[in-house]
Amino acid sequence: MGDTIQMEWGRLEHPELEAAHGRAGQGPPLLFLHGWGVGPRSYAGALRQVAAAGCAVAAPAQPGFGGTPGLDADQRHFPGYARWAARYLDALEEGRRVVVVGHSFGGGVALQLAHDYPERVRAVVLCNAVGGPHRHDTREHRPMAQRPLWEWGRELGADLFGLSSVVRILPPVLEEAVPNFVQHPMAMWRVAEFVRRADLLPQASAVAAMGIPLTMIWSDRDRLIPRAAFTALCQAAGVDGHVVPGFHSWMIADPVRFADLVWRAAVEAGAVDHMLVRRPAIAL
Repeated sequence: MGDTIQMEWGRLEHPELEAAHGRAGQGPPLLFLHGWGVGPRSYAGALRQVAAAGCAVAAPAQPGFGGTPGLDADQRHFPGYARWAARYLDALEEGRRVVVVGHSFGGGVALQLAHDYPERVRAVVLCNAVGGPHRHDTREHRPMAQRPLWEWGRELGADLFGLSSVVRILPPVLEEAVPNFVQHPMAMWRVAEFVRRADLLPQASAVAAMGIPLTMIWSDRDRLIPRAAFTALCQAAGVDGHVVPGFHSWMIADPVRFADLVWRAAVEAGAVDHMLVRRPAIAL
């Protein structure tokens, strides 16, 4: 079903904001925020599946990635990126509350967006999100804050090459990742610095207290986000998380499972009518 819908890629030119982005589908609005180092095109297969399920998907390249101008230095933090995401929705003239889905770094932005602009968000889905605590189980990998940036980049590369569909997905990933590193290396590393040291547990607790539904997902072979960080975010939000098989970027290799989890979260939040489109059942 996902192959019948294609993402339309282009640029959003607005007096207040410029962004590279992709859009697809019709129905309740869904905002997707990508992970660090890449851009939304890397997730094209997963986003097509979500659009095919019955959502209007908007997937911007966040500032400093994928051809979107970077933020000023004093705005390179999660509130700054959340403010930009809210302005992006304004530029789309999207007046409805959105289901916001974030992966990794994008998960941190999604959580901050819900915290700072709760009137814009219907539900939040966090996939392998940053923002967990710096403490960790000694049996696990060191947390991001205690690892040098070069090691973080190496682990991200190993994660992508570990995907079962690497031959199929690597070209679009490299198409976005290489220009990001070559054209804006310092901006990339500065973003990485605040991302890997983030503590978003207070935001997770506050968003849950506001009554905004939160869905937390983590994959069992994630080499970047330790399970302790995922567990802490779940506990702060008071939710039971979902653990799926795969690496940090599992949704790129398993777009059907990703779409099913997002669809279930949207239905549970009342954002969509579960009778609109039938999603295949995925065993979790």
